[in-house]
Amino acid sequence: MSFVERREKIYDWMAKEGISLLILEDAEHNRDKSVRYLTGQPGDALVFLSATRKCLLVPWDVNMAALHANADDVLPYAKFDLNANHAAKAAAAYFKTPYGGRIETPARTSYPAFLKYVENLSDYDVLCRNEGARAELERLRAVKDADEIRLYRLLAEKTNEIIDLVEKNVVDKTLKTETDVALFIEAECRARSCEGTGFQTLAAGPTRSFGIHCFPSYTAGAFADKGLSILDFGIVLQGYSSDVTMSFARAPSKAQERQLQLVEKAFAVAYNIVAETFKGKKPEAKIPARDVALAVDDFFKKEKCAMPHGLGHGVGLDVHEAPYLRRNADAHGHIERGMIFTIEPGLYDPAQGGCRYENDILIGEEGAEILTKSKIVRL
Repeated sequence: MSFVERREKIYDWMAKEGISLLILEDAEHNRDKSVRYLTGQPGDALVFLSATRKCLLVPWDVNMAALHANADDVLPYAKFDLNANHAAKAAAAYFKTPYGGRIETPARTSYPAFLKYVENLSDYDVLCRNEGARAELERLRAVKDADEIRLYRLLAEKTNEIIDLVEKNVVDKTLKTETDVALFIEAECRARSCEGTGFQTLAAGPTRSFGIHCFPSYTAGAFADKGLSILDFGIVLQGYSSDVTMSFARAPSKAQERQLQLVEKAFAVAYNIVAETFKGKKPEAKIPARDVALAVDDFFKKEKCAMPHGLGHGVGLDVHEAPYLRRNADAHGHIERGMIFTIEPGLYDPAQGGCRYENDILIGEEGAEILTKSKIVRL
């Protein structure tokens, strides 16, 4: 699906909502990857979408926009003194927005910033709402189109290559410290023409693996020594991120081996539910995301333990996006065909250490598919 086709879906939504002008912003104080989703601009830009079905991109860097962006017109942010309100007023005039027309500002606009929009756009009905364009774009982005799925297959291939290399080098003891592992992943993803890592790699050796997300994210400490180690990373290709977690166990105790086996079984519980739901079913098959999370919670409860985080989340231009697989997820949030999400059960103990097992799952036309090949490595 092209950027133009994606924008058409939002124009249709704007027509239903009676929105004359929609403002999206991706900036340091207000990140929104939907700017890239709709235009291809890597970031740091304003996007104005008009009811006339035209798109105006206002980037900080027009040179990057010339290389990457798709819009009906591009005007440099400097033209408006790097001021969003000046740009918005100019865009309203540019599109001949009718007097009293509804202009929707970014959902995460602060109240003082919203008042500035109201002041500068006094001829219009200015909106800021949680269930507006941001919610609609989240819904659209959750279901990947054919181009996104093809990209994710390539991204998974590159991720799997790095998974195999990390395992080999840890086994060979070429990678000995948390820093060794983290910097190795950074170098290998760049070598594969990726944009970088999707987030700061989390490498926790046996003394730090009890944390869900270790802090600092990695140190000069030993990795994959006796006990349990966790490695959580993702790589970015054309803006889209993978997200996987490997666990390494060297000479695990009985208690640690039990943790590993329970996490592996929990992953199977979740995946089997999803696979069965979409096996040979009609295209409109769905399952509440929270039901999958609750099934894993029940499994752990029967084993007299508990997982202190959600079961998984969607991946895309944001490494955490819809759908959200957790017990307190929106009751109306469903898993459906076209979605890509993680399943990542984990257990953590201050005395024994922790382990987590995470892969990226696609619900394709043929059913559920595990795209990445992360694993629990016993040394």
